[in-house]
Amino acid sequence: MATIGKRNTLTVVRDSTPGIYLDGGEHGEILLPNRYVPQRVAPGDRLEVFIYRDSEDRLVATTETPRATVGEVVTLKVISVNRQIGAFLDWGLAKDLLLPFREQIGPVRVGQDVVVRVYLDEKTQRIVASMKLDRDSTLEPPNFRTGEHVEFLITERTPLGYRALVEGRHSGLLYHESISVPVAIGQKFKGFVRVLRPDGKIDLSLDQAGFQRVAPLALRIVQTLQRSGGRLGLDDDSPPEAIRQAFGASKKSFKQALGTLYKARRIRFSKPGIELLADTTWSPGSQPPVNQEASSKSGRSERGLADAAPPRGHRPHH
Repeated sequence: MATIGKRNTLTVVRDSTPGIYLDGGEHGEILLPNRYVPQRVAPGDRLEVFIYRDSEDRLVATTETPRATVGEVVTLKVISVNRQIGAFLDWGLAKDLLLPFREQIGPVRVGQDVVVRVYLDEKTQRIVASMKLDRDSTLEPPNFRTGEHVEFLITERTPLGYRALVEGRHSGLLYHESISVPVAIGQKFKGFVRVLRPDGKIDLSLDQAGFQRVAPLALRIVQTLQRSGGRLGLDDDSPPEAIRQAFGASKKSFKQALGTLYKARRIRFSKPGIELLADTTWSPGSQPPVNQEASSKSGRSERGLADAAPPRGHRPHH
């Protein structure tokens, strides 16, 4: 049987003037209009099609692929607004997707990107969109641990930060104070569970906390250096966006990891970039060797990962 709002593989039943008819099971015969009919198709052939309702409320098939099917969350652009029924979204098909007023969270405008869940209205059997992303989500509480790695989609900006949909089903919040890179509605991130609240909502972070964050990052930097011939064009003066793209970490975390590696004599700063130094005994979390010569000259004591001493001639970055 054909499923509305999904891709289906259906059998060609017969040819006709407006197109070919497919076997829709309990839905009867479903028209695939001529403009979508492939060449050399005969009864008995099977075609992969998407099923939805046209403007006259008839079930039709198309070989086009929408940007999302029923049950999926997607970012779509508003292309028109009808004051009587709602907004229409571009989802990649000839017929635009309706976002009814009742399914909106605040007014939307033409040209705006909105994050919606595509669903099948049980009463009308029409495919529509909703900004209320928990419509089809499970009611079970999130089963995450503090510090667990998760993927989330940014859905809305708030005074506190950005609301997010975590792993496609749970509500989360990424606070402004923890953001070090540009964030946009519809953007996907890989981050971490900062706090799991009693109400089931999740506080998110783009980085792990403390040394739990620095040690794995330091190891990844070393591995990247080894793969690239011992040189890397990034250092503590590099733009946050470049660091985020390369390592998925904030500039602060990257600088702390570089401090760890510098103190352990695993890297030196070449300005621009860094170079790998030979040390077969180092491992993430091991105590760096004490540099007696540097200590006697500077009189400085160990001050933590973020305050690692830079090489001679290196200007501290603030």
